[in-house]
Amino acid sequence: MAAPAKRARVSDASPLAAPCPVPRAAARVPLPLPAGPSGHEPESDAVAGFLRWCTRVGLELSPKVLVSRQGTVAGYGMVARESVQPGELLFAVPRSALLSPHTCSISDLLERERGALQSLSGWVPLLLALLHELQAPASPWSPYFALWPELGRLEHPMFWPEEERLRLLKGTGVPEAVEKDLVNIRSEYYSIVLPFMEAHSDLFSPTVRSLELYRQLVALVMAYSFQEPLEEEEDEKEPNSPLMVPAADILNHIANHNANLEYSAEAEGGPKMSGPNSQESIHATLFSSEYLRMVATQPILKGHEIFNTYGQMANWQLIHMYGFAEPYPNNTDDTADIQMVAVREAALQGTEDETERLLLCERWDFLCKQELVGEEGAFVIGREEVLTEEELATTLKVLCMPAEEFRDYKERAGWGEEETEDGSLAITNIPKLQESWKRLLRDSVLLTLQTYATDLKTEQDLLSNKEVYAKLSWREQQALQVRYGQKMILHRLLELTS
Repeated sequence: MAAPAKRARVSDASPLAAPCPVPRAAARVPLPLPAGPSGHEPESDAVAGFLRWCTRVGLELSPKVLVSRQGTVAGYGMVARESVQPGELLFAVPRSALLSPHTCSISDLLERERGALQSLSGWVPLLLALLHELQAPASPWSPYFALWPELGRLEHPMFWPEEERLRLLKGTGVPEAVEKDLVNIRSEYYSIVLPFMEAHSDLFSPTVRSLELYRQLVALVMAYSFQEPLEEEEDEKEPNSPLMVPAADILNHIANHNANLEYSAEAEGGPKMSGPNSQESIHATLFSSEYLRMVATQPILKGHEIFNTYGQMANWQLIHMYGFAEPYPNNTDDTADIQMVAVREAALQGTEDETERLLLCERWDFLCKQELVGEEGAFVIGREEVLTEEELATTLKVLCMPAEEFRDYKERAGWGEEETEDGSLAITNIPKLQESWKRLLRDSVLLTLQTYATDLKTEQDLLSNKEVYAKLSWREQQALQVRYGQKMILHRLLELTS
């Protein structure tokens, strides 16, 4: 799924309201490939069954790729049997093989009951399709399910004990996001999903009527589903519902990915599939609108893993939705949040009397009415830029400007005549900001750093001692990468505002 150029500021909406693509982890040195026919791992019956299923449903794999557990960063993945060039087709998935509310065996029922299945997440129809197909003995997707991770061993923080989640991720924003998820999942299950399954008990056995199984499937959809982007002329429409894309969801993720999923039909002369099946007729079919295609975007050497991307994801988002983080400094899309209320608190700390305090509250209320700040929003800081540049620049300007200037500014805003701030909030330009802006930003960063349970030096000591780091649990290692990446961004802001 194509990612937006910039992420929007954090809001109080549940992450479940924003379906996402694929799963899992970061890079390591590729291992030697096992011998065997194209796409086949001799020791794996699950892979062999999946590949036979691919042939039956018309899912075309390039002879240059191999589904394997060897040479991958986590679980099943896909590696190159031969070197691949940019633009080469890695595989093509017919739309008939996608698993969605429209293709499952209860599609007619889900369509008839669509109005009753409305929810905040928009995922209920797909989740019901999965619940039904998982327990159906003759489900057409059974060989595909065999490559899924074991549901009871998912590493999303929503499955961590609450104490562990708070201890390891305090200050990162993840515990708060997980709590919202759990509340929404429980509400959705008991108000919509369970009543629907009970009303159609002939289609849903008692074994799938479980809140725990529903949570696991939500996590799986969060990590493995795709959302087809709208066409440009469809921008005003509601986003497409998530769907499961076999083969595409096998690929792992890194920020510097080497493959991308394409949804629309390609013009003549598009990517080619190398090998014995590359006849013109097959090429024309695979590049019709009836197929989704995974295409190489960079050269991929023999034995190296093929990585997709699920967009520009900070480490806190990766661990929240996928259960892993990229090791520092690999994730070039990493960010740190400064809660908007932290900026307000920092500004209030600088007031000297009740009059100044009231004036500052007036300015904050004005920013709220302009929908630039909110009680649960955050300013998002990347490594090279402030991703919420307009919101942060305007907030610093309004909170720091003289009283007379604020009155004029407020009056102009009422007529829609706000002036655009000339100063850029690119990270390298922060030292050039007005002193009052830098002081407020610095105080806000200091308040943010106080929300973590540990300081930067503690994290640095853990990361620099390889022996100690190796003894940490998987969760401890991933959480450490999240905390460290955020603190490095925040400490750079401290340096730039000094």
